[in-house]
Amino acid sequence: MATIAVDKYFTGRPSDRRKEYELSEQSLSGRSNVNQRAMQKDHGSATAVPTGRLRHRRRSNEVTPEVGKENGSHLLLNDQNKYRSMLTRIYSSIWMIGGFIFIIYMGHLYIWAMVVSCSIYSGKDTKKGILPGFRHFFLTAMLFVYGRILNQRLANTITSEKFFYHLVSGFIKYHMVTCYFLYIAGFMWFILTLKKKMYKYQFGQYAWTHMILIVVFTQSSFTVANIFEGIFWFLLPASLIVINDIAAYFFGFFFGRTPLIKLSPKKTWEGFIGASVTTIISAFVDLSTGWLHCDPGPLFKPEYFTLPGWVPNWFPWREIQVLPVQWHAMWLGLFASIIAPFGGFFASGFKRAFKIKDFGDSIPGHGGMTDRMDCQMVMAVFAYIYHQSFVASQSLSVEMILDQILMNLTFEEQRALYAKLGQIIQDRLFEES
Repeated sequence: MATIAVDKYFTGRPSDRRKEYELSEQSLSGRSNVNQRAMQKDHGSATAVPTGRLRHRRRSNEVTPEVGKENGSHLLLNDQNKYRSMLTRIYSSIWMIGGFIFIIYMGHLYIWAMVVSCSIYSGKDTKKGILPGFRHFFLTAMLFVYGRILNQRLANTITSEKFFYHLVSGFIKYHMVTCYFLYIAGFMWFILTLKKKMYKYQFGQYAWTHMILIVVFTQSSFTVANIFEGIFWFLLPASLIVINDIAAYFFGFFFGRTPLIKLSPKKTWEGFIGASVTTIISAFVDLSTGWLHCDPGPLFKPEYFTLPGWVPNWFPWREIQVLPVQWHAMWLGLFASIIAPFGGFFASGFKRAFKIKDFGDSIPGHGGMTDRMDCQMVMAVFAYIYHQSFVASQSLSVEMILDQILMNLTFEEQRALYAKLGQIIQDRLFEES
């Protein structure tokens, strides 16, 4: 999310920035001397007044709203061009949702490629005006984060030829040490390129580079991890954020009158509350409509609950059917509607601090890729932690062990394991007899 800010404040030669700073300091010093001479003349003082340079506290760069505008004038309800903006956003949203559905239909590897592409697109502007070797660190971080997701199953999937199979298997085996030495090479190159009187500037660039890599890749790695836990655990959190964004926009568009937070002037309490209720209801109800067809594991086998006696007789059902996964979906919906929007608030505050409207303009009516992914990043981390803490099995089972054997062992290794296991079983049977 620091893409544009870095370009704006860290571009240009250091000598030019020093000249601008010296000129501004001279201007402040000249104005202070004129004021002191005027005061001396008014008071008729004969004593000399020192004309040293006055120190001025550096003012904030934060954008402040215009004084003459009333509170709430930035709301969508009062926007004269809101219908034109709404149509643009609707067209872009239709294309994005359609492409998203198509990629989901294609399967795991295509979804993974989509997430990687979104991460690259979010960081594409950061290589301008930052560390000259940013691309090297960018590729190294991408190789490390996403390479950890690669496993023997992917090696078996992408190639059947022995040469490429051994090539991919070797990369998986030495993945961590390869990424480490790539990073060390970039680190040594950075040290060797340090220049006198530019240390502060260069180390600032180095820090910005690592912050961007952490924000972009650390959070997106959780998204990829969710994909390989099951497409459902990627699709559900992502769709809840989409539902929350759409509901918040339309509730704020038609009913928004009360500003929610100063960091984002167009967000309203009406939009926030309406989106929260819509998201939680959608999370619980949508999974009961029968559109989802999954392997009938314990989470997707219905449970039946008898309604208590105080329920009115006119209520049509005496018994309701609930999938266990619906309770998990409700908690995810609660997070998506109340806590995940703070990722958007953070992005709004960041943009206001650096006087930019959007992080990019690649998506008409929405801004850039980072503008669309701010809440998704927060949601992806929570979805992974929630799944590992409350959903994933904490104990081994026969199915899990067999799955690991099929994923991580070659056919020859599986045969050797089968022979060894058979020998162990025969020995135990012989001892018992």
